[in-house]
Formats: sequence, structure tokens, C-alpha cells
Amino acid sequence: MAAIETPCVKICTLDTMAGVCRGCGRTLDEIGRWASFTAQQRSAVMAQLPARLTKLEPGREREP
Repeated sequence: MAAIETPCVKICTLDTMAGVCRGCGRTLDEIGRWASFTAQQRSAVMAQLPARLTKLEPGREREP
């Protein structure tokens, strides 16, 4: 079985104001359904993640 591509960086902290994980940028719904998404659905979400993370206030984004 092939591994599922994931943006998880093991910084699993929810930013409640933005409604996304501060580590990867996914919503709780996306995280919960990730394994059931098709490769196309995962790619579509992953394309949105950089923009989501840059919208977080300074100090709330992913650590380097």
C-alpha cells in the first residue's frame, strides 16, 4: 500500500481564530477526512495551505 501524502509537520496546534492547524494549515475537518480524500482532493487542499499559513498573525505560523 502506498503512503498517503500529508502536509503534517507534527506541530498540531489549532489556531482558533483562523480555524486551521498552525503546523500544516488544514482545518479540523480536512485533517479528520484526509485519509478518505482522493489524491486530487489532497492536492487541492495542499495548494491552499501556503496562503492559509501566511494569513496567520506573526508568531502564530509554522516554526522554521
